[in-house]
Amino acid sequence: MNKLDHIRIVLCQTSHPGNIGAAARAMKTMGLSRLYLVRPRKFPHAESYAMASGATDVLENIVVCETLEQALQGCSLVIGLTARKRELSHDAISPREAAAEALVIATSQEAALVFGGETSGLSNEELILCQRLAHIPANPKYSSLNLAAAVQVLAYELYMAAEAPQAAVKRLQLATHDEVEGFYIHLEQTLIDIGFLDPALPKRLMSRLRRLFTRARLQKEEVNILRGILKSISKK
Repeated sequence: MNKLDHIRIVLCQTSHPGNIGAAARAMKTMGLSRLYLVRPRKFPHAESYAMASGATDVLENIVVCETLEQALQGCSLVIGLTARKRELSHDAISPREAAAEALVIATSQEAALVFGGETSGLSNEELILCQRLAHIPANPKYSSLNLAAAVQVLAYELYMAAEAPQAAVKRLQLATHDEVEGFYIHLEQTLIDIGFLDPALPKRLMSRLRRLFTRARLQKEEVNILRGILKSISKK
């Protein structure tokens, strides 16, 4: 089994069609083939095919989604790429660490690497859907990295991690993105029902709770236990 087949690259709101083609080329050179687009400004487009330089098979199999949630369905690990520290977000890891974590999950489940648009990157709303954040170190005086170049860096690290001898790892059945999001919805509604959370003045409670559970790397069984507890609380 090719573990890279279980990894998807997700580009959010890409404005330049040439970057989609260049990203597809970067992926194919490193053995990746699954590209997802969330609300691209222009696709399909002739410039995407020109910049793909032969990686047309990647472009022809692109999955276009209306929301990031749709693009992440079925994923057990979501890593968002960010160029700067975000308030109330988890600490960012290096591309090498991100690749290693993604490859562990990809032995049996789906993983995704998410890249934001060219102008402002991922929004806070998009980042909150990611379990991990990754940051590409760069010259602090000029850290503007082209989207396709960023994809190339991560694709290279994934390829190298896949080629390296793999130590035996315990396979964890992590909860999928859909299952965890379902738990957050259930948790928020329960907190409202018991009067702990005021929906008119939510402040940052759910963001903090998301960060807490993200660190825990919830497994399927754990999500089921937590939702069982929430059901019991609701009955009481």
